Amino acid sequence: MSLSFRHGMLAGVLFIVTLLGGVAAHGWWLLEGLVGESRENNQHALRLTAVVQVLAERTVDMERSARQFLVLGDPALRERFDEHYGQSISQLKHIDLPELAATVDNWRQLAAALRNGLEAGHSADELAPLLVALGALNDDMRQTSQRWIDKGNARLLDELERQRAQLRSRLALALAGVLLAALAMAWWLIRPVRQLEKAIVRLGGREFNDPVLVEGPADLRRLGARLDDLRQRLAELEADRERNLRHVSHELKTPLTALKEGIALLAEEVPGPLAGSQREVVDILAHNVGSLQNQIESLLTLNAAAFEARHLNMERVRPAQLLSDAAKRHELAALARHIRITVEAGEGEAWVDVGKMAVILDNLLANAIDFSPDDARIRLSATPHATGWRIDCVDSGPGVAPEDVRRIFEPFVQGRRSAPVARNGSGVGLSIVRELVRALGGRVDLIPSESGAHFRVELNNAIQAA
Repeated sequence: MSLSFRHGMLAGVLFIVTLLGGVAAHGWWLLEGLVGESRENNQHALRLTAVVQVLAERTVDMERSARQFLVLGDPALRERFDEHYGQSISQLKHIDLPELAATVDNWRQLAAALRNGLEAGHSADELAPLLVALGALNDDMRQTSQRWIDKGNARLLDELERQRAQLRSRLALALAGVLLAALAMAWWLIRPVRQLEKAIVRLGGREFNDPVLVEGPADLRRLGARLDDLRQRLAELEADRERNLRHVSHELKTPLTALKEGIALLAEEVPGPLAGSQREVVDILAHNVGSLQNQIESLLTLNAAAFEARHLNMERVRPAQLLSDAAKRHELAALARHIRITVEAGEGEAWVDVGKMAVILDNLLANAIDFSPDDARIRLSATPHATGWRIDCVDSGPGVAPEDVRRIFEPFVQGRRSAPVARNGSGVGLSIVRELVRALGGRVDLIPSESGAHFRVELNNAIQAA
């Protein structure tokens, strides 16, 4: 059973939170351990320092009492010595450092020997070495205690550095895991979204042949399946539309042909002579029948262009050659009105459908010639840019009225400004241009211009080559 989009997102978020949360919890646990160990070491160090300091003070008091007793022989001084001696022995019980065990035993032995010497009535000279040795033992205790404290601090710093390095490595692994998870989620989620986007673009371009295939989460696959159902339905509707259009056009052309022939017979007065008013009616009928026929043929042409737009035959060609061929095809129409067509094209090649580009250029040039005055100039240019080619067709005619700009590319729309010569256009030429340009992956725009009409075709997906 595959995961859905929501379940996949939830699983990815939980995985990332678990990784980062695990690293954070481990870091907190390490910090708590180091803080506890540091607190314990500090308490032990403070207690040991205090004991050694008190012991040193009592030793000084014992030495003073002993010397005073030896000089004065006062029993109170002896009692004071015994009091300081008892306090010192009491302090020794608080020294639990293994490194000081031998020193503590020596101190006890020397203090006991000093006490026994006082009881035995030894002289000051005999007891002096014992007093000096006690002072030396006190210094040794202080130095050993300080070394133990420094060693503990160094060990704690080393442990802190080791734990920091360990935490850094685990954090790096967690971040790498998060990055991999993010990339996996992005690939798992973005790929089907792109597939959906491409499918929608194809449907928007009326490309119904390729099935919609979406991989990834289950709900996105279901969405892809529904989109494929929509594609099939649109393909059926498009086929029905084209079939109905051909059928209606055929059904209209048959009686229209009969009407046209009948009107022609009436115009030739085959059934009999026509009065002046009757001939006017016949002329009106002939004009309307001709207009209707042109509309039907234009509708068929537009439908054929829409059909052809879905079938591309791409090849590499020089845009300069495309423009030159188009200018030659319209050379006679331009010469008849003394219109000069100038072609400007950059070097390089483009990847396009040559047939459809010919139709695009023919429609643009035909409009430009129709709307340009005599002795005018039409500029046809092709310019390469970063992703393809830009083709411009600029004439010297009246241009497009502002109210016609937004709908100039719609079918059967003819501008309000008239051409200097009579023309039988039906208003589908620019619609065909837009349809074919879209099929080639580009766009066509009417560029604002002070005089004349300026149409620009952007072929953004054409391959430019030097």
